[in-house]
Amino acid sequence: MIFLVELLNKYPTDSIRKIAQSEGIDYYYLKRLYDKYRDHISVYAIYNIKRLGLHSYLVFLSVPREKLRETAEVLKASPFVLHVSAMFGFKNGIHMIMHVPTEQQDLIGEYLSRFSDDFEYYEVRAYPPSGDDNFGEWDLSYSYAVLMDILKWDARTPISEISKKLGKSRPTVKYMIDRLKKEDILLGYGAALDNDMADRSVGGISSTLNEDVFERFKEYEIQVGVLRGAGYYLEWYFSSNEDLAEKIFEFGKYAEKVAIMYLDMLRDIEEKYKLWRFSGMIKKDGSGYRSILDF
Repeated sequence: MIFLVELLNKYPTDSIRKIAQSEGIDYYYLKRLYDKYRDHISVYAIYNIKRLGLHSYLVFLSVPREKLRETAEVLKASPFVLHVSAMFGFKNGIHMIMHVPTEQQDLIGEYLSRFSDDFEYYEVRAYPPSGDDNFGEWDLSYSYAVLMDILKWDARTPISEISKKLGKSRPTVKYMIDRLKKEDILLGYGAALDNDMADRSVGGISSTLNEDVFERFKEYEIQVGVLRGAGYYLEWYFSSNEDLAEKIFEFGKYAEKVAIMYLDMLRDIEEKYKLWRFSGMIKKDGSGYRSILDF
């Protein structure tokens, strides 16, 4: 599967026959391999959300255990909520990631107060920070939002199938994809295994960043983000088969606030809404974003 992922990262949208020809691999061997593992591999579009005027936010929301799934269902039904997971630590409830339009950032508190009186949220940027605060806006038709959703969840969707879904000709669809690339919205494609093994993570907030963390956890999947005005966010992914207490103890050295994320507990809710994102955010007339308060 790793071999196949490497090939699809190199040729994300090419046909299996073309990949085989380019790499000098027997077509029928590669086709059998692809058919066997295709359901375990995602090939997805990578977008420049800054160009689209979207800000990433991390949210930590206190929610009673008995209302956890009910609340997560309502939250994830919003296209502005990308991810929800159960958490236990400095907040007991829900950890989530939101994308919020520039002009709606002052609405986040009002939105979250619908679900809890106890929450924290932080704008998060990539590490290391670029220092670029120039955000764009949505200036495309609604059809582009539908197209972007299709490419996000399966970048290998045939042009003919996209054409039918959009009600547009194949040349028009190709033009639209080329436009997304030229306008620095579609940055490229990636391929990855759908890894259900990492069903836990330790998340931590720290006012300073000890860069020793990169060396200590270099053999694990770890993400680091910059919290604007609040320090750094670190998240370390692992399996529930590993010792949880040991992970908390080790990771606690690098963060002042620590929580455990149960990534599998709400996975069915995540799957239910995974195909609806930009087409839910954008008004049908293409004039801009809907309000986060609409959901």
